[in-house]
Amino acid sequence: MARMNEVISLTRAAEDTLWAVVASVGRTNRVADIYPNRMAALADRAWREQQVRAYAGFLQSCRQAMPRYSVTPIRRTDLPRSWKPLPALGFLRGQFI
Repeated sequence: MARMNEVISLTRAAEDTLWAVVASVGRTNRVADIYPNRMAALADRAWREQQVRAYAGFLQSCRQAMPRYSVTPIRRTDLPRSWKPLPALGFLRGQFI
């Protein structure tokens, strides 16, 4: 028989943690995409960085700041309700979103 003052470990917290690829331009940070594991997030970050390098000349000619990408753990509850994945370069119609 279990006592009432015993702590019970729940695994729900681990299931709620995701890995986010975060795009940064200046002081603005946006969650570009989310993944269930770190390896998938790192692969996406590498792909996004490759896209930025490939379009560097275009971004400079449009005077568009180049986004930087990082990977960080995030909880599903920390995502904004209206969150949507960002395009590869992090902007649409000339605006960072």
